[in-house]
Amino acid sequence: MTRFWALSAAGFTATAISFGPARMGFGLFVPEFRAAFALSSADIGLISGLGFLGFFIGLLVAQALLARRGPELPVVAGLVVATAGLLSVALAPNAPVLAGGVFLATASAGFAWTPFNDAVHRTVPDWWRPAALSTISSGTSIGVAGAGLSALAMVGLGLSWRACWALFAGASALALWVNLRALRDLDRAPEAMPRAWRGLVQPVAAPLFGIGFVYGTTSAIYVAFAADRAVAAGGLPGVPVDAVPALIFILYGLCGFSGLMTGRLKARLGLPGLLRVLMLAGAGSLALVALAPGHWAGLIPSAGLQGVHVMMTSAVLAFWSERLYPGLPSLSFTAALLAMAAGSVLGPAVAGVMSGMAGPRAMFLVAAALPALLAAGLRDRHAHDRPAPGARAGQGT
Repeated sequence: MTRFWALSAAGFTATAISFGPARMGFGLFVPEFRAAFALSSADIGLISGLGFLGFFIGLLVAQALLARRGPELPVVAGLVVATAGLLSVALAPNAPVLAGGVFLATASAGFAWTPFNDAVHRTVPDWWRPAALSTISSGTSIGVAGAGLSALAMVGLGLSWRACWALFAGASALALWVNLRALRDLDRAPEAMPRAWRGLVQPVAAPLFGIGFVYGTTSAIYVAFAADRAVAAGGLPGVPVDAVPALIFILYGLCGFSGLMTGRLKARLGLPGLLRVLMLAGAGSLALVALAPGHWAGLIPSAGLQGVHVMMTSAVLAFWSERLYPGLPSLSFTAALLAMAAGSVLGPAVAGVMSGMAGPRAMFLVAAALPALLAAGLRDRHAHDRPAPGARAGQGT
């Protein structure tokens, strides 16, 4: 098997697990967790925020391991953590163990992405890199949709949610085996020295990090509370209420394949125009789940818009950060993801408290206002992908 196919297959399985059930599974099964562990809205927000804190920590640990040992160790460590976290949730006897499992599972997503960007950048020929990175990123959409299908099977076959999470853990163990075989013998990158972090703090990068923060805030709120909002509203006409969360995440994942079109849309609309469209898509998604969670015309477009918003915005963060800092491709992308992760930690925690005080409708509308205001205030001079001053190959080394 060539390096292209080995890395593509390994990255696909790693992102399918870590960005699928490991990162999204808690939100998918919130109605079951609420019933099983008597969770309040504040509890749900705190557990979700704790999980994304794990993601934040995982990003930092992965970057350190990547710089010192190469891609294999952070990816393998992430899949070990994912397997342990998913299994912990499956066996959780109480809410604290559930929270710990969610923390570990979500942390795995922080390990999976940037090491593959690094590995592909260094070992795959130029003309094959876009295909390899597209295959790896598509694992996210397949993982989310697959998690949704598992939840749908749970409803149709009368399975316990614990059986689904045990299945997720088994799939994670299989992905671990695949990556152990594919990533061995990859050397570390010569790129990122610790002092290079200081070179990323420049005014030209403020829009990148600001959009990453808002994107992380609102997307995490959606993942944590959208399915629960739909179930509380009575679900969709003609569909068993227990099946509604699965439908949301299946459509979310399938629409996420739009991320493969991000480059073409950026060429047509320009970066500022594309960002405005994506922020409005995120705002529309949150507004629809606030106003019409029990209607097909509200909930289904909401899930689709959220899938488009999440997958395309993550692709934008990847190429925007690389263009601003061409000499530090993995480090600059990690910095953008850290901004996203910071929003993902704070967003659900604040939203959970707000939902308990003012209700979920008001909470979702306030969340929708964030990307809407960002789209309204974005100017062309704020969003460009010209290299930052001093950004060149070898910067910071």
